[in-house]
Amino acid sequence: MWDFSIGQSLGLLRRTAPFVLFRAVVYFGIALALILATGTGAGVGYGVGGFGDADFQAQSTAWGAIGGFGLTAGIVFFFRDWLLYIVKAGHIAVMVELMQGRDIPAGRAQIAHARQVVAARFGTANALFGLDRLVHGVVLAVTGLMQGLLSILPVPGLDRLMALVRAYLRLAVGLVDEVILAHLIARKVQNPWQGAQQALVLYGQNARPMLVNAAWLTAIVWGLSLAVFLVMLAPAAALAWAMPGQMSAGGVVFAIVLAWAIKAAVIEPFAVACMMQVFFKLTQGQVPNPAWEEKLSRASGKFQELGKRAMTWASGPAKSGPARTDQILGA
Repeated sequence: MWDFSIGQSLGLLRRTAPFVLFRAVVYFGIALALILATGTGAGVGYGVGGFGDADFQAQSTAWGAIGGFGLTAGIVFFFRDWLLYIVKAGHIAVMVELMQGRDIPAGRAQIAHARQVVAARFGTANALFGLDRLVHGVVLAVTGLMQGLLSILPVPGLDRLMALVRAYLRLAVGLVDEVILAHLIARKVQNPWQGAQQALVLYGQNARPMLVNAAWLTAIVWGLSLAVFLVMLAPAAALAWAMPGQMSAGGVVFAIVLAWAIKAAVIEPFAVACMMQVFFKLTQGQVPNPAWEEKLSRASGKFQELGKRAMTWASGPAKSGPARTDQILGA
């Protein structure tokens, strides 16, 4: 049915408990900031609305809440490269080392160790974020190629079905870019741009089993997220009730924010651990297929951009020509 072990993934989370706790602090801190900013904005809007009638007060309260939420969300978006560098990539780094049988530090030292590993592989947070965005774009291009293969099948009503398939596949590949980063850490790449190109070729030639596993995992993740959302409705509704004005709709929003925090802190790293297992198993000992490299070069300008960045990487120019995965990625 799927090619990952749920028990092994849970074991990785248990052994990286300091990082799971760190993620929880970060993401629940963000959730709390969103809720407090929304409440503060609602309070300001409610006060301003006191100068008008009841309808004006309701509208000003709603707009104040939206403004507070939007401002805080914008700040979080501004620091998204830091979240990727410190939180996501750092956690991936220590999980990879455990999967390779290495010992990792305990407690807060685990987080410092992860930062060193990520810095050694990718340099700055801006460089990693740029690499991640390019990788994500190529992953979507691979998904598009797979959709193209499905669209030529002579099945009645396939166009409507493909609209749903397309939406689901885009959701299912949401963690693949992080798995590519895990592959680069596992192989100890010296040139991450070149390594990303080769890893993406491996992903392309294994796209079908990767997408099947991603589809199963997406269903599991969103099923768990829905359950968390339903559990969070009661405390979120209480928070909304405590705010000024008619903020009943805020209960749903707060439940979504709290569910997102749990998903980002616990459910998402579980999913990444599962997909890492699948990718490492499928690509072990494989040689990148030149035909897939050519397909990706034609289908994605971002794949070509990775090649350009690889040529200017500080560690030296990339070598051209096909090679085995272990030669290219430095294993």
